[in-house]
Amino acid sequence: MSEEFRLAIEDMAKEYNRQAEQLKQAYAKLRETTAVGKSDDGMVTVTVGPRGQVQNIEFNPRVYGKLSPSELAYSILEQISAASGEVAERTKELMSPFVPEGLPYEEFFGDDVSLDSLLPQPIDLEDRE
Repeated sequence: MSEEFRLAIEDMAKEYNRQAEQLKQAYAKLRETTAVGKSDDGMVTVTVGPRGQVQNIEFNPRVYGKLSPSELAYSILEQISAASGEVAERTKELMSPFVPEGLPYEEFFGDDVSLDSLLPQPIDLEDRE
């Protein structure tokens, strides 16, 4: 292998490793992502996690005297939806730079996709010599 070719391959491997590390860092940020939905009247507050899962629901102590059961249920669902939408937007902002041009975001970062399934193992330049 010519020296020029070997250097080109090493440069590509370094660039790949840099981009893989950036993607891992983005995934780490995603695992910490939460959002809070709070009703306009302040009666219901909902916190959701990185995949939109409900982590906490808080009620203002006056909620039971102010809202009917159906109004309370609607408010809870409304805040879950708002917070989940915010998490989804943050996720898209973090991950969109990694989606290849022309590939729909949802296909690249859908529910069944894992980081390990997208990336081959990093290239160890030390073992290649």
